[in-house]
Amino acid sequence: MLKRYGSGAPVRLLVAGLHGDEWRSTSKRLKGLTTPTLGTLLVMLKVSDREYMSTLDKDYYIKYAPLLLDAIRTYRPQIYLELHSYSSRNFAVLTDKGRLEQEGIPAYIEIESGILMGSVSPHIRVDYFSPYDLCISFEMPKHPSEESLRVIDRLVGVVKECESRSDFVEYMKKHYPRQTSAAIKNYLRFYGHLY
Repeated sequence: MLKRYGSGAPVRLLVAGLHGDEWRSTSKRLKGLTTPTLGTLLVMLKVSDREYMSTLDKDYYIKYAPLLLDAIRTYRPQIYLELHSYSSRNFAVLTDKGRLEQEGIPAYIEIESGILMGSVSPHIRVDYFSPYDLCISFEMPKHPSEESLRVIDRLVGVVKECESRSDFVEYMKKHYPRQTSAAIKNYLRFYGHLY
């Protein structure tokens, strides 16, 4: 179910619970969101609780999450966030510098306290969004610490209020310069051909 807050531009779509039982840790992070200062906020608390299928699978959005794909097509958000959770055994896989060669997508960057930032699947990034849109994926620990929760709640709040990709990038450069520099390099390495 899609909840709507506010109206006008920019349109932000924030989603959680994309597969398996990750909704148990992620949906709560979006549940209390309210109307942004400017523009529209669309929230989908649980995209799917079906058995795990990676968003990197080319069939994920078409077969597994058609309602999410419909929302992207209908509302054409300029700001899109996927909130995922990971088990500690997958941390090394998600942040592996060779992930681009192995999985076809850049590695996640640890922001702080186990909160990771990366790109959404190229299967929707390239086909449904402009190169100027903000499309971001956060991964939080499946069993987060209080500090992890503070960090992810703050970052989700920043995305909820930012008006453009550049707003978000400026915030991140100010608060997380080293991590942001690495994320920008990854982004340009993978999506630079779009410019």
